[in-house]
Amino acid sequence: MALPTPLQAFSGVPKTTAATDKQTIVDGEKMTGAEALVRSLEDLGVEDVFGIPGGAILPVYHQINANTKFRFVLMRHEQAAGHAAEGYAIATGKVGVCIVTSGPGATNVVTAIADANMDSIPMVVITGQVGVNAIGTDAFQEADIVGITYPVSKHSFLVTRAQDIPRVLSEAYHIASTGRPGPVVVDLTKTAQTGEMYYSWPQRMILPGYNPTTKAHGRVLSDAAKLFSKSYRPVLYVGGGAARSNAGAQVKALADLTGAPVVTTLPARGIIPDTDPKNLGMLGMHGTIAATGAVQRADLLVAIGARFDDRVTGKLDAFAPTARVIHIDIDPAEIGKNRQPDVPIVGDVATVLDDLIPEIERTQAIVGKPNLKPWWDAIDGWREKYPMTWDEPTDGSLAPQWVIKQLSELADPSTIWVTGVGQHQMWASQFIDFENQHSWISSGGLGTMGYGLPAAIGASVGSAREFDGKKPVWLIDGDGSFQMTSEELAAAFLDHAPVKIAILNNSVYGMVRQWQTLFYNHHYSQTNLKDGEAHGTEGEAQLTAGDAPLEVPDFIKLAEAYGCVGIRAFTEDEAIAAIKKANEINDRPVLIDFRVWKDAMVWPMVAAGASNDEVTYMPGIKPLIGGTPAPGTGADDADSADSAVNEH
Repeated sequence: MALPTPLQAFSGVPKTTAATDKQTIVDGEKMTGAEALVRSLEDLGVEDVFGIPGGAILPVYHQINANTKFRFVLMRHEQAAGHAAEGYAIATGKVGVCIVTSGPGATNVVTAIADANMDSIPMVVITGQVGVNAIGTDAFQEADIVGITYPVSKHSFLVTRAQDIPRVLSEAYHIASTGRPGPVVVDLTKTAQTGEMYYSWPQRMILPGYNPTTKAHGRVLSDAAKLFSKSYRPVLYVGGGAARSNAGAQVKALADLTGAPVVTTLPARGIIPDTDPKNLGMLGMHGTIAATGAVQRADLLVAIGARFDDRVTGKLDAFAPTARVIHIDIDPAEIGKNRQPDVPIVGDVATVLDDLIPEIERTQAIVGKPNLKPWWDAIDGWREKYPMTWDEPTDGSLAPQWVIKQLSELADPSTIWVTGVGQHQMWASQFIDFENQHSWISSGGLGTMGYGLPAAIGASVGSAREFDGKKPVWLIDGDGSFQMTSEELAAAFLDHAPVKIAILNNSVYGMVRQWQTLFYNHHYSQTNLKDGEAHGTEGEAQLTAGDAPLEVPDFIKLAEAYGCVGIRAFTEDEAIAAIKKANEINDRPVLIDFRVWKDAMVWPMVAAGASNDEVTYMPGIKPLIGGTPAPGTGADDADSADSAVNEH
């Protein structure tokens, strides 16, 4: 047998001596490793599993039958199985689980593992592996999945003995769901699946050194409270970690207590309701002027479960230049990684805020509360002068932003919103009215096109399981992103997942085209998809003799081919009628092909690597450039803004 790689070595590849493989545990019920894996998932309380079978994982699939306590959802691609597990985890707050085979099955799911790792999503990915004696021999469908996934997962296990399966599954589930959540890979050799073992439950976990800190230690809480007492321009900068910690109530309580505005990252949308006057929306590259401006002018920035991502900070050394920083995060590796905090607090966000709020109340009782009225006057000035808006199409097509506003206004308030990646994702985050936590599912850190449909299926399965299907699932996707995993319409239909799909069809890779417009001299290299260019008023392709159809694919025919309802909308009246019809259908997926303007742009925008002070509200309007004071601060707003634009 080949020697294990360094990354495999820790995971218990057996020695070649016969004594190592000898079964010494005889307490419990005798069964195979494959039976033990299914039983372990059941005993962990897993109720839904996503995946695709294959040769190296067949012993496990052989044990999945009508009597299995968890429901199995058969997907059509392993990457989609991983994304479905992600969507399920976010929608339910539970650990998502998927089971795939070795080799290409395992490598296909790597994208979903990396995505979950970037966005801190609790997930257990079980992959098949060749037999122990074949490891390192380049056996059929062998891949070193532990070595491949170790850099993009929270932890990876290689299981070589059947007896280890219940313990490793317990450890994997615990690691995935505690501390900073993340994906854990369990690579299961065929040797372990077919070997015999003695099953007992619960298992004693062996995790030396794994003790996530949940409560703040030392004087950091009192230090943080003192900074609040001296701040006249505070901002709560809330990230996905707050959403994973279910800390919406604590964030709102802290904002109400201190009077600080709340700005969010993309994954934290919905952490407090958009109707809350303290919610300024998303900050950063495509954030609101009020949110980005508030952070740039803050004297105290409280990072709550956020990691100072480059899409938020822009040019890092120009980010919040006048602010003292309190950083709260459960992952100590994030503290000081990009911005050195004045008060570092390691711990679970909800737990830390529960302890911090009384400390602030005690400090306020002694020294009082700072007067934040001038600060809010400035913020309200930004909000009034620079609201979210858009340019109307010049070609008679629909404005994608208008479509999203209609989707939001006509939707059930409990709707779970899912997106792919691209312009539609940014517009959705800007124009949907979020009122509930865990109502937003989108690929943030990795930006994975194709994420939307499988994640929506996972969310729909989770809604049916946890909420009796009372939370509808709407997917907002682009025609480019959707086509990367459109085969999952089959899984959605056959699993009775009534996902409602809004494709904002602009016939191009919209976000790439926007960058080509702004930064690459209008050179539209390889971004025209030609999937909706030629059409008549009823949607027929307009062809001249000898021309080939440009409706490739025809999304309506594609939907119908998978048993789904397909609707096409060119006008505002057609769009509203289509949305209302989709909201009434709950027995199968519905796909609406909205024909939208290809030249629509996502504004505001900060160019990559630029300072957030250079944010462009609309072409030619840069409200923050040159340290321009906020509207409402007494400066001549119009003159300041105009001179800044002219100088640029």
